[in-house]
Amino acid sequence: MTDQTNPTPEQDESNPRNPFETFLYHQRRALEETGKALESLLPEGFREHGANATREFSKGLRVLMEAAIEEVKKASDKMKPDGTPEANADGDDASTTGASKVKVVVE
Repeated sequence: MTDQTNPTPEQDESNPRNPFETFLYHQRRALEETGKALESLLPEGFREHGANATREFSKGLRVLMEAAIEEVKKASDKMKPDGTPEANADGDDASTTGASKVKVVVE
């Protein structure tokens, strides 16, 4: 959590607050303080390793997503403009099995 807090509604004279905005301000502050209280219960090592684990998880997920995107790009490059598959490298074109069915050739 950060130590920065929002100014109190009373401090901001140029923007008059209504009761609902004041309520939301206090609820936000209560949530910030609750987060700080819970954070103080955890040892520093736990927070540090938890943050590292979160970063590593994000990096791994990013690699997986980029690989999936690359595979989709490769597959779309093999398609003709009309959406039908192009011929394979050996010249064997995918055959249809009916009006709405397409036989998929997997390499």
